[in-house]
Amino acid sequence: MGSAVASSSARLAAAAGVALAASTLTVSSQTPTDTFEVVPIRDTVYMLVPPGDGANLTLQTGPDGAVLVDTPADTLVPDLHALVEGLAGARVTYVVNTSIDPAHMGGNAALARPEGFVAGRGFNSAPETALGGPVAVSILAHENVLNAMVRDGAPAEAYPSVEYFLPTKDFSMNGEAIVVYHAPAAVTDGDSLVFFRSSDVLATGDVYTPDRYPMIDLAAGGSVSGLIDALNHVLALTVPRAFQEGGTKVVPGHGRLSEEADVVEYRDMVVIIRDRVRALIADGRSLADIQAARPSSDYDREYQSAAGPAPDAFVEAIYRSLQAAQTR
Repeated sequence: MGSAVASSSARLAAAAGVALAASTLTVSSQTPTDTFEVVPIRDTVYMLVPPGDGANLTLQTGPDGAVLVDTPADTLVPDLHALVEGLAGARVTYVVNTSIDPAHMGGNAALARPEGFVAGRGFNSAPETALGGPVAVSILAHENVLNAMVRDGAPAEAYPSVEYFLPTKDFSMNGEAIVVYHAPAAVTDGDSLVFFRSSDVLATGDVYTPDRYPMIDLAAGGSVSGLIDALNHVLALTVPRAFQEGGTKVVPGHGRLSEEADVVEYRDMVVIIRDRVRALIADGRSLADIQAARPSSDYDREYQSAAGPAPDAFVEAIYRSLQAAQTR
């Protein structure tokens, strides 16, 4: 990993292969699985798409180093270092985790290893881990993420080194204000939205996944009402240009780079299916009856995916979320 971090742009191009196009840039290592698709968004902000079904990452670069929203699988961290070095001659110095889902924090430990630490660079010149001692990168997440990691026995090396517990957390990197918003009880109880304010780019994590139904994790504190609230918050932060084209760019947890109109469609889908399930509950229907009625059927072609919850599982999550709300 150290040699990848230290490599120059020229060496990266020779060893890894860099293919430039008008809208995307793909950096490939020696094996096909070590490939990121890089989608330039605006200024020095990019969407990184790992191979397979890895979660989308958001990258901002500049003189303070690189800010990364979420981390890829640990096996991809050397490629990530090489990619960031190749794009901007920088290294990752600050990470925001949007979720407790391993797909969004699989590379935390690899990024935070002390051997990558460079004094004087990044948001904190010498951030500390929960174990003590310098780390390569500061990692920010909501306190519920850390609580869940401790409860689930995750390795301490992967823990966030900076927690926040208020509704928002803001900081500045590379001359840009970055605001992190807690989305309580959405997909989980620890979800975050990350807004790059002057670049007008919003990373949503799995609150918004336009290629699949949302994975509402009730056991982790998620709820359908909290998810709808979070999607409405996304819409409050996004501003379109004329005719709903352009404007704020939205980086989803999975799926395509989006704009406000895409999020409106997704939010409306969740609300409509929620309302259908709620009406069937009020009519005295059981979960099996509701699933048999297929309240999501007109959306299945667009959102049913092998990578996400099946329609019946999504309907069940809504049902159980509504039932739990009634008993409170």
